Amino acid sequence: MERWRGRVALVSGASVGIGAAIAVELVRLGMKVVGCARDVGKIQKLAAECQSAGHPGVLVPFKCDLSKEEEILAMFAAIKEQHKGVDVCINNAGLSHPEPLLNGKTSSWKNMMDVNILGLSICTREAYQSMKERNVDDGHIININSMSGHRVLPNATTHFYTATKFAVTALTEGLRQELRAEKTHIRATSISPGLVETEFGPRLFKDDPDKAAGLYSEYKPLEAKDVASSVVYVLSAPPHVQIGDIQMRGTEQVS
Repeated sequence: MERWRGRVALVSGASVGIGAAIAVELVRLGMKVVGCARDVGKIQKLAAECQSAGHPGVLVPFKCDLSKEEEILAMFAAIKEQHKGVDVCINNAGLSHPEPLLNGKTSSWKNMMDVNILGLSICTREAYQSMKERNVDDGHIININSMSGHRVLPNATTHFYTATKFAVTALTEGLRQELRAEKTHIRATSISPGLVETEFGPRLFKDDPDKAAGLYSEYKPLEAKDVASSVVYVLSAPPHVQIGDIQMRGTEQVS
């Protein structure tokens, strides 16, 4: 990770869970991390904790709603002005609503599309353009995907979410191909965790407290720090090594 010290990483959805764990770990390893989310207060608290811990990097909080393109573009403009640009883009932000295909709300489907697919794609485009205009040829774009991007479970409440994650799988491979066509050494990686103990599950089942409470009791799930470790592993790979996808589950998870 030495070559990344002092360089700029953008981590979306950095206020809680996996995004927070990734942001803190990269700061610990000496990177300048722009952490964005709608709830910037939580990132500000994380930034203070990183500073108190004496981490060599710095966490820069930025308020951004990834369902709004104008806010994403404003964020990248601010990063360019204040930090020159992005060297690593970690598209972590994602959400799910329990809306089945047969009777789900269109507004919820659109919200998942806006954040999980369009927000990710806009951040990817802007990160690449930032790298290109500065002649950064060793950058990295990492999409935090899901095992739901590789199989469909018999759970109606997650079918539309699953479709958005299948899209992330396709987008990551498409990105890799386009980067190769441009003769660049910028890398693209998808990290696909199974069940991770974060706020994601309780948010998804906020109207069913019993289901939310039992979500992580059947078997030991992954922890956010496990995914953060995978990000570090991917970034630490030699520049000639392209890690396309990491699929990871808790050892007791069946599917």
